[in-house]
Amino acid sequence: MSLFNEICFVLVSSFVAEQLGIKDYVLAYLDPHLQPSELLTGVSFASGASGFDPQTTQIHAYDQLNLFKEYIGKVKGMVGEERTNYILSNSFYLVLAGSDDFANTYFTVDIRKLQYDINSYTDLVVNYASNFVKELYQLGAKRIGLFGAAPIGCLPSQRTLAGGELRVCSEIYNQAAQLMNSKLSSAITSYNNSLNDPQARIVYTDTYNPLLNIILNHDKYGFSIADKWCCGTGNLEVSILCNQLTDTCSDDSVYVFWDSYHPTERGYRVLVNQILQSSLNKFF
Repeated sequence: MSLFNEICFVLVSSFVAEQLGIKDYVLAYLDPHLQPSELLTGVSFASGASGFDPQTTQIHAYDQLNLFKEYIGKVKGMVGEERTNYILSNSFYLVLAGSDDFANTYFTVDIRKLQYDINSYTDLVVNYASNFVKELYQLGAKRIGLFGAAPIGCLPSQRTLAGGELRVCSEIYNQAAQLMNSKLSSAITSYNNSLNDPQARIVYTDTYNPLLNIILNHDKYGFSIADKWCCGTGNLEVSILCNQLTDTCSDDSVYVFWDSYHPTERGYRVLVNQILQSSLNKFF
């Protein structure tokens, strides 16, 4: 199983692999301690805050494709071309990018707003995403799960930045995510149907509604807090700003979010369970 995703999805990929009985944790392809045997059972090509838009991060989705090509060469050297082709065609590929294109690029970097309105920017991102999936398929991938954007307007960081004094969900952010997801779902369904390949299972996978459901109905899932997070002040800390020097909550299991952008481990587990229940059968 080979996995493409943003670094915020590393836990998700590991939980998926765990629940499918493949392995307990999916290691990073660039981990210096990665053992060659790990290549045969699944690795992650995650890059922090990556996106389809090249302006979103220095390492974007197409850089990960280049790493995947390198990975294929290594596997061929280990087990030969025939076995490699079998591994490629029978693996699951999880692709997550798009949320950061909006949260960290479009709504933050003014140059994209000057170039595109929301409708045309969603077209740009969907075009990048579609081309990415097509190239991944051409490299031998058959079962590809392309995850849509999250309800970015309800992420704690975006509540702080765009939700006003009451830190409500930002509707404009959520509407942008929904518009992109609608276009992405249509594009992927159309491409999958055009392949005429009985082995191909290229599936748009909804994360927007499951995560929004957890946020809005957090009490139902045993969470107490969904609008702030465990790390620091609960206002803006994210990623490396949550460290040994940062105060954290005493019990992160009652929080949906660990930092301002990423769920807690328990939050991810609840999310993965919902995604698998709704999407796993589409790959078979």
